[in-house]
Amino acid sequence: MSGSSIPPRRNYDNTSRRQKADQTRDKIVAAGSELVHEFESWNWQGLTFKAVAERAAVGERTVYRHFPSEQLLHDAVMQRLEDEAGISYEDIDLTTLDEVTTRIFASLQRFSVRRSAQATDDPTFNTVDERRRAALQSAVATAAAQWSDTEQRAAAALLDLLWNVEAYERMVGVWGLEGSTASQAMRWLIAKMVRAIDGGQSPLA
Repeated sequence: MSGSSIPPRRNYDNTSRRQKADQTRDKIVAAGSELVHEFESWNWQGLTFKAVAERAAVGERTVYRHFPSEQLLHDAVMQRLEDEAGISYEDIDLTTLDEVTTRIFASLQRFSVRRSAQATDDPTFNTVDERRRAALQSAVATAAAQWSDTEQRAAAALLDLLWNVEAYERMVGVWGLEGSTASQAMRWLIAKMVRAIDGGQSPLA
């Protein structure tokens, strides 16, 4: 027999399947984002497979297939929130601090949170906190390289206090300020701190 009776193998294109999977994943993460915007605190215990599946109108197994643990789900939702707000802690310096601060507090006004949860052990929030602190310390260290490590950390810690959600919520909840007013006041104080740092005025002088 001179010819082969075996039909040529067709190339299987799974592009459509990948696109569908990406769309489903995006739908799940979007559902998670919607849920946390409705929470009354930053406690994400309610961000479960079941809750997200119901909001996304998919099965819990589908959520689990994309996110094998709720921690991975939380991380993906947090990344979505940062993307929605246009927030990135990478490459922050004192010249971009005001812009990032504006975006952070503008995003807070879109949540239903009435109070902050007590200190949480959620690794998602702990990771964000570590990234934020590292970004601030790097920004201060770059602008005030002549300062001691203690001076740099003290200045970064003061900036961190103003970036803290609890500080914003206290201005709104206890002092009765509008969210935009609280944001403006914090940016005013941050700007003064930035000028002091740029001018070499150590907080420990």
